[in-house]
Amino acid sequence: MRLFFAIDLPEALHEPIAAVQADLADAAGLSFTDPAQAHLTMKFLGETPTAAAADGDEPSVDDAKLAGAAAVDAADQGPFEVEVGGLGAFPSTEYISVVWAGVDDGAAALRDLAGALEAATTDRGFAAADNEFTPHVTLARMNDARGKDLVQDRLRNADPTVGRFTAEELRLTRSIRREDGAEHETVARFPL
Repeated sequence: MRLFFAIDLPEALHEPIAAVQADLADAAGLSFTDPAQAHLTMKFLGETPTAAAADGDEPSVDDAKLAGAAAVDAADQGPFEVEVGGLGAFPSTEYISVVWAGVDDGAAALRDLAGALEAATTDRGFAAADNEFTPHVTLARMNDARGKDLVQDRLRNADPTVGRFTAEELRLTRSIRREDGAEHETVARFPL
């Protein structure tokens, strides 16, 4: 199973996410994420076997569940407010692979939870993160550079506000690849 930990955005923010994406619609080369699947990725685990398929020391889905519970306990912060807004790009504004909406309020709590997740997952044998955690909601992926100038203009000049929500749970999510994009399925929930 291809797994990641996430905090899902509520349905009330799906339309504002779509509105931000609409402002980028004329940028050729972008493929947009489904606003109904908008989330903050807290930790990507990648392909993870079920317990029955785990090979020796390889971490399993059960290890991921244990790590999620341990991380929420270690972070010990309860539900918190998150404000989503602004724009950014990975890996940089010059070479754009991903366009995202950032986080204002709640970023410190998200970083604390991500740090607890990093410790709990690596303790259970999962790979360490390649990059420093940046709280964000992926809006689009840039498949080629045809629309780069428009995207760069929006990154410099647009400062959209998506909205606020209360983060109440962490989810262990399975990503199922389909021809028309990924489908997400909740494997486990961890109340904050």
